[in-house]
Amino acid sequence: MTDLLARELAGKAVLVTGAARGIGAETARAAAARGARVALLGLEPRLLAALAEELGPQHAWFECDVTDQEALERAVAGAVAALGGIDVVIASAGITNNGTVAVDPVGALVRTIEVNLIGVVRTVSATLPHVAARRGYYLLVSSAAAFIVLPGMAAYGASKAGIEQFGNALRLEVAHLGVAVGTAHMVWVDTDMMRDVKEDLPMFGQMLSGLPRRLGLYTTPERCARAFLRGVARRSRRVYVPRYLAVAQLVRCTFGGAAADMALRRVAARTVPELEGQVRRLGRSFGRHTEALGE
Repeated sequence: MTDLLARELAGKAVLVTGAARGIGAETARAAAARGARVALLGLEPRLLAALAEELGPQHAWFECDVTDQEALERAVAGAVAALGGIDVVIASAGITNNGTVAVDPVGALVRTIEVNLIGVVRTVSATLPHVAARRGYYLLVSSAAAFIVLPGMAAYGASKAGIEQFGNALRLEVAHLGVAVGTAHMVWVDTDMMRDVKEDLPMFGQMLSGLPRRLGLYTTPERCARAFLRGVARRSRRVYVPRYLAVAQLVRCTFGGAAADMALRRVAARTVPELEGQVRRLGRSFGRHTEALGE
């Protein structure tokens, strides 16, 4: 597989959103290590510049908010100028709000959906002419939250389910152009964003412990990066991290069915009041790293 990745990625121009930290940064590193030229897009110029310097002079970075169409289009134009085009887009920019619909301001709920889902829509719109010119590939980063329901994740889950369906329709719309589209679905990833959630909201960790064992485990950004690049090399329709999530998606009706709903209601009756109390005491709707970006 390493030979396949190097063969498929060598010389390719790869644009990564959300590239300053976490999954995006690790995917950029892994792609560059296999010979790809990478454009890093994100909101933290110091981290982006440091990562670009680490990767080498053939890579570029651009400060960009994926919810700002003009800024996004400028960054994409810069990436095309620097790399000569775009073969692959990995849309991984994402945030999560802390609380429930009852306690979070509507702006926090909307912002989560804007960054996660509308940011993907804007990224595809800004890059599609360039990707189509090279009969390229999109990997849109969704989540296991697209098909696993937990209280406190209304906006996040809606955004990730939206990415999945957006990708499904986009795949049909661009197939005749030679463009392929995949969606990525991960369990909980040990990133700064998720560490903030665990630190800020102890009840969230308790809710995860109530899931079937494998669905409550954390994985690493490095593991996600390897899986993402396998998906890029194969132009996969679905990428699962870990792979057993494929089974969870096949039986997704179980997680949203009446029996699961009854069980989760019993859990929610106990956990939601405590979760909401923790959010109120915290006094903010996002984790420390997200708040620092002005979200």
